[in-house]
Amino acid sequence: MNKDHIETINQFSLSQSPWLHSGPNMGGCFSKPKPVEVKVELSLLEKEREVDGLSPNGKASPLGDCRPNGALGHVSDEDVAPLRLYHKPRDYVEASVCHVKDLENGQMREVDLGSGRALLIKEHGEFSAIAHKCPHYGAPLVKGVLSKGHIRCPWHGACFNIASGELEDFPGLDSLATFQVRVEKDKVIIRANKQALQAQKRSKPMSRCSAVINSNTGFSHVLIIGSGPAGLVCAETLRQEGFTDRIVMCTTDKHPPYDRPKLSKSLESTAEQLRLRSPEFLQDHDIELLTEKEVVAVDVKMRAVTFVDGLRIEYRKLFIATGSKPRPMSYQGMDVANVFHLGTPEDANSIARLASNRNAVVVGTSFIGMEVAAALVDKAHSVSIIGIESIPFKMALGEKVGKAIMKLFEGNRVKFYMLNEVSEMKGHHGQLKEVVLKSGKVLRADVCVIGTGSVPASGFLKQSGIHMDSKGFITVNKTMQTNMEGVYAGGDVVAFPFPQRNNKKVNIPHWQMAHVHGRVAALSMMGKPAEVKTVPYFWSAMFGKSIRYAGYGEGFDDVIIQGDLEELKFVAFYTRGEEVVAVASMNYDPIVSRVAEVLGSGKTIRKRDVETGDISWLIDKGSQ
Repeated sequence: MNKDHIETINQFSLSQSPWLHSGPNMGGCFSKPKPVEVKVELSLLEKEREVDGLSPNGKASPLGDCRPNGALGHVSDEDVAPLRLYHKPRDYVEASVCHVKDLENGQMREVDLGSGRALLIKEHGEFSAIAHKCPHYGAPLVKGVLSKGHIRCPWHGACFNIASGELEDFPGLDSLATFQVRVEKDKVIIRANKQALQAQKRSKPMSRCSAVINSNTGFSHVLIIGSGPAGLVCAETLRQEGFTDRIVMCTTDKHPPYDRPKLSKSLESTAEQLRLRSPEFLQDHDIELLTEKEVVAVDVKMRAVTFVDGLRIEYRKLFIATGSKPRPMSYQGMDVANVFHLGTPEDANSIARLASNRNAVVVGTSFIGMEVAAALVDKAHSVSIIGIESIPFKMALGEKVGKAIMKLFEGNRVKFYMLNEVSEMKGHHGQLKEVVLKSGKVLRADVCVIGTGSVPASGFLKQSGIHMDSKGFITVNKTMQTNMEGVYAGGDVVAFPFPQRNNKKVNIPHWQMAHVHGRVAALSMMGKPAEVKTVPYFWSAMFGKSIRYAGYGEGFDDVIIQGDLEELKFVAFYTRGEEVVAVASMNYDPIVSRVAEVLGSGKTIRKRDVETGDISWLIDKGSQ
């Protein structure tokens, strides 16, 4: 038995963790609880309801005191002491919402309870009622995909158990509120806590730190470098799984964790508006956050991390989730002001302010670059895009889809300068005034955003002995562990074994995938090895239109288009040989979530299945 396992004290058994179960009916979600466990969970909830205690839509109950220990701390089920809160009848609303025969098996209906709305679901002859909006971005779940005990969000693929409301696949951090359902005289009646009905979402119960540690102590049982989704989910998962020792999460950012994908879509949003978790939330769950802390070295022998300001923290387990940094670009005039790599809310706010009624130039046709250009159209006097390819997104989405999106931009008065590169940024009194292209073309510019891609933020590991590939990605195994004992990594900075490609190590820099990595790493740290079992899911938004994408399409050799590219209402299937490996769509929900569900269940979609033009078998007919 290795040292990691010796350090792990009897945490919850594998069967007790609802996230870890897999099987033929997994349906593409990260996990699915066994039926017997669902019944046990529901019976406990019913017991709480009998005394009007906290139902699953209430806040997490606190946990009892736990003894500190030298290994990774934990609590057992017996240590949990739920707090019983007594609600008065007026705290609840009850309504008859339909006749028992109004819904067929596999159907859903959004219903109004007077004080709020709920989603009523019928599956296998049984009714359940859950929150009607996805906690991630508020998508209407009635338009999602219902399959084998869970529902998948139509917008970004998050997955929830319909009995417990538990989050089973990412993105997002919270689970759904659930409500009581009963049938009386052929009428379906829902009883819901008013507060839960308004909130729609709930956080999973978390333990607290029981170790008495001075915050200035240079030791943390778990040290997390990076506060993006991988780092945040790792910390929250540890607490959800009963970890009671110290967790320190450090970041170069000056803000608590925020929704970074929104930066390029909503340039004027503040860090507070983008916030994923408040400082109070982190404090309440004993997740210590150190902001504006840059790591310069990791000593794996001494199990210590050194920061640029001289701070040194020793660790027992280390999780590296530093993400990526802008790809370096060389040009004359590197010192000219008002040239940005979009990295922070302050960057986004400055770009929006400087572009107001002025000339904006975007260098690069990455998703971030294109999203920024789209966001600037209503603000700037002019928007120009410079790209080295002939067509935007050609490598990612194919030539036909790329041309359709390029036409959308041109229709919104964006000018393209393709097959081109920047030679010089010219300024006046230090402020940007012109962008000179290698072709000789000169563009007027008051602000420039560089979106030419990224590279892994792993330079500080060069002398650490932690293995990286030729591109600088940290290589990990299926449990997100590096070649060094006690050191894990996840998110954009890693190359990991991808099951859908015969465990070839790949880098998938998706927001959703980083969540999964964080959870797998946390479970692995606690001696509960899990694996990545999700289908990659990605989205982009431009001019009020969303592109949704699921699967892993690298190396696709053909694209099958169904629908109308001109009208931007289409589905694109990406194939390798005779197999569909990815799908993208615009204005065709919930097709991408449906394909994710099929691929996640382990089934193969053949090229011939989508070439016929009849994809009705993929479109969900179950909602009303």
